[in-house]
Amino acid sequence: MSDPDSYPVPTRLDHLPSFLLSQAARHVHRVVFDRLDAADARGHHYRMLAALGEFGPASQVELGRRCGLDRSDVAAVVDALSDRRFVERTPDPKDRRRNIISLTRKGRHRLAELDDVLTAVQDEAFAPLDAAERAQLTVMLTKIIDHHIRVDRDRQASAHEP
Repeated sequence: MSDPDSYPVPTRLDHLPSFLLSQAARHVHRVVFDRLDAADARGHHYRMLAALGEFGPASQVELGRRCGLDRSDVAAVVDALSDRRFVERTPDPKDRRRNIISLTRKGRHRLAELDDVLTAVQDEAFAPLDAAERAQLTVMLTKIIDHHIRVDRDRQASAHEP
């Protein structure tokens, strides 16, 4: 199979920020995936451990929302993390139909390990950028994301108006 990066990009595309961002994301995703795979982890494992580490115990529905995961994916991730004893499920005392997911001591340790992996990944994925450029990129990407979140929220709100 040929390497798609060995072929020239049409000039109509090579100056479009949307195309360049997609290409950069593809490369960064590969680096992140490879390093997490080497650490026997997945991105959604890290997102869930990070959410639990920052916000504390939560229902599976809340975790799905915080991590951007579909309900069925949340169950699979919780199962995988629970099998490794990184999280534990306990019935919600307010609603026995729901489970509350919380980090275990082993899960907190795993989160710290993965924090180190992801820190190193940032250095590899963004190697051509110096610290100031990385900070600037982070600000710009955050600005784009925040804008689209507001637009989507406004669109949803206006769709529900009579």
